[in-house]
Amino acid sequence: MSALWPNVSLGELIRLERRQVEVIADQQYQEIGIYCFGRGIFHKMPRSGLEVGDKNLYELRAGDLILQVTFAWEGAIALCSIKEDGLYGSTRHPTFRVDEERCFPPFLLRYLCTRDGLEQINKICPGSAGRNRVLSIKRIPEVTVPLPPLEEQRRIVARVESLVAKIDEARGLRQQAVQDEERLLVCMAHREDLPPNEKFRSGWVEATVGSICRFTDESESVDGSRSYPNLGIFSYGRGVFPKPSIEGVATSAKTLRRVRAGQFIYSRLFAFEGAYAMVPPELDGHYVSGEYPTFTCDPTKACAEFLWAHFRSPNVWQKVAAGSKGLGSRRQRVQPDRVLEYKLWVPPMEWQRKIQSVQAKVDALKKLQAETTAELAALLPSILDKAFKGEL
Repeated sequence: MSALWPNVSLGELIRLERRQVEVIADQQYQEIGIYCFGRGIFHKMPRSGLEVGDKNLYELRAGDLILQVTFAWEGAIALCSIKEDGLYGSTRHPTFRVDEERCFPPFLLRYLCTRDGLEQINKICPGSAGRNRVLSIKRIPEVTVPLPPLEEQRRIVARVESLVAKIDEARGLRQQAVQDEERLLVCMAHREDLPPNEKFRSGWVEATVGSICRFTDESESVDGSRSYPNLGIFSYGRGVFPKPSIEGVATSAKTLRRVRAGQFIYSRLFAFEGAYAMVPPELDGHYVSGEYPTFTCDPTKACAEFLWAHFRSPNVWQKVAAGSKGLGSRRQRVQPDRVLEYKLWVPPMEWQRKIQSVQAKVDALKKLQAETTAELAALLPSILDKAFKGEL
C-alpha cells in the first residue's frame, strides 16, 4: 500500500442497516446468494411466502455492501447493484451502507477481496473451516482500509475494472464456444427440423428408453473402514462433478451404488430441472446413493452421449417429470420406471457416432476452459495487489 494513504477502520466506513420484512404466504420472494472469491451475486428462483416459512428475510437496496457471515473469510463479499434492488437476503446476508463521502463503495469491495483484505477478514471469522467460521460483526472495526482520496479511489477502480473486463471477455469467449457446441448436441439429438415420416425414412426409430438401455444397480454394502469417492450431478444438463468422499464410518447409508464410465445417470430429486448426465472416464468407479439411478446402453442401439444430449432439453425434463408424484423441488422425485417408459426418436448408430464426436469436442473445450479460467483467476489477486500498492 502507498505509505501516503492513511489506514482507516472499516467500522468508520460502513454501518449496519437491515430491513426485515413481514413474510406473507401468498406473495413471492426472490432471494440472492453470494459466490465466494469475490465473484458476485446470483439470484435464486422466486418462492412464495408459504415456501419461505418462518425464515427471516431482509430487503436489499442498490449500494448495499454484503459480508456473507459464513463465507466472508472465503471472499463471499459483494455490492448490490440495481438488479438486486428489492430482492431479499437471509440472516446470513447482513447489509451495510458505505460512507460515500469518504469511500467509493466499489473501491472498498475490491480492497476487501485482496489478499491483505481477506487476511484481515479471516481474523474476525473465528472457528474451524466451513460453516463454523462465522463473521463477528462486532469485530469489523479491527479491519483497516488504506484510504486514498476519492479521486484516486475511482481511478484505481476504473483501472482494475478495465483489466477485469478483459479477463471476463477471455473467459466468456471460452464459455460461449462450449455453449454453442452443447446447443448443437441437443439439435443433433432431436432433429426437430425433420418431421416423423422423414426421421423414419432416415433410419430413426421411435422407442422407449427401456428398449435401448437397462437399469443398472451395482450396489455394495457400506464398509465402515472404507472411504468412497462420490459424485454429484449439476442441474440443467451440465454434467457431473466430484464430491467429497463418503466415509463409511460416518454415513447412515447401508448401501452405495458404484457407477461406471459411459453410464447414463440422473438425480431422482432434481430430474425436473435437468439433472441428467453421462459418467465420464475420470469418475469411473465413483459411488452414489440410491437417489441416482444409472443405466447402461445397449451398444448396438444407443450410446450414452446421445441419451444425455436428448435429455439436455428442458422440454424433455418437463415431460418426464410430469408423470411423477409431488409438486416441485424436493417432493418431485422421478422414479427409474418413469425414465424407462419415456418415448423418444433414436437415430441410426452412424448419426450417434457423430454426436459422440461432438461430445468429445465439448469435453476438450471444457477442459481448456477450466485451464483458462484457472489461469485468469490467478491474475486477479495480482492485479488487485498491484492496484492497492499504487503500481497500476
